[in-house]
Amino acid sequence: MTLEFESLIASAPVSNLESLPVNAEIQFSNHKGVYKPRIEKRQRGLLEKVSFIQPFLEDGEKILLVTTACSPMSPIEQMFTGAIVFLLKRSLLVFTDRRILHIPTQSDYSYRNSIAQILCGDCRSICVKRRTLVVEYKNAATEKFFYIAGQERKKAKKLLTEIPLVGRQSPQQRRTHLCPRCTQQLTYRNYTCPSCDLQFKSKAKARTTSIIYPGGGYFYTGHPFLGLADASAEIYLSIFWLVALHGVKNGEPGGIFVLLAFSLMLILEKVLTVSHSNHFVDEYIPAEKIIKTSPPPSPRDDALRTDELPKPEEVQVASWRKA
Repeated sequence: MTLEFESLIASAPVSNLESLPVNAEIQFSNHKGVYKPRIEKRQRGLLEKVSFIQPFLEDGEKILLVTTACSPMSPIEQMFTGAIVFLLKRSLLVFTDRRILHIPTQSDYSYRNSIAQILCGDCRSICVKRRTLVVEYKNAATEKFFYIAGQERKKAKKLLTEIPLVGRQSPQQRRTHLCPRCTQQLTYRNYTCPSCDLQFKSKAKARTTSIIYPGGGYFYTGHPFLGLADASAEIYLSIFWLVALHGVKNGEPGGIFVLLAFSLMLILEKVLTVSHSNHFVDEYIPAEKIIKTSPPPSPRDDALRTDELPKPEEVQVASWRKA
């Protein structure tokens, strides 16, 4: 770090974020490595949003960049939800010297007890194309994170050119979620943490509530405003369906076609609600509203308590650490 950069950082206001392990020389500079006060101000603001992240970081892991984005979404979500889907899918991406952490958030970028990781060893390629982060996994799947913020786009692109796609891998070779309570890796499509038994909202219950209750799937996944809008639409459709049914019983001409039309609309509405709810459940939303993060002791901590050195197989390889 240069003396000029050190003096600029030293003169910056101290906040409660000083305990976070950041590489200030990289994080507070532009893609050319030049320190900018406005970049530091924005990055500190984004660090405030991820101030909970310390227990999820590995020993020695450094934060290089934080940026806003939108989580991967299906074409159905984009087609039938409209522009509001980009509010529902807001997220933060945290680039470290070992991996990328993906944090699905509320519309104001606040934490919703959901966090995932993208390991470099799981990826065939990672790049920024225009406003989109494109991740191609070794299992042939591809994910796109939309609307990477313009302020960080060039920096992210530069960082990705310096990251070797080697290192440890997840069993599924794709983005994997971490338990918000014990920080351990979750099993894909298993909605119970195998380490601490924390329960997550499931697709089975999301499907059931979507079918039985108007807007039930959205309420279940924690999207009350979308649930209210969906419930209102479903109630109106149900009323028109009952009117059409009454017309069929009275022998009104064309009544059967009107009844079929409203029946199809009701079915389509239920299918879309189930589909959307399933995508939200994929973010591993805890059934409990308040989660206290308590990571298990590291092998190093156990060794210190027993006055023993950690075994070689207990030491994790730092995937993105440069030689």
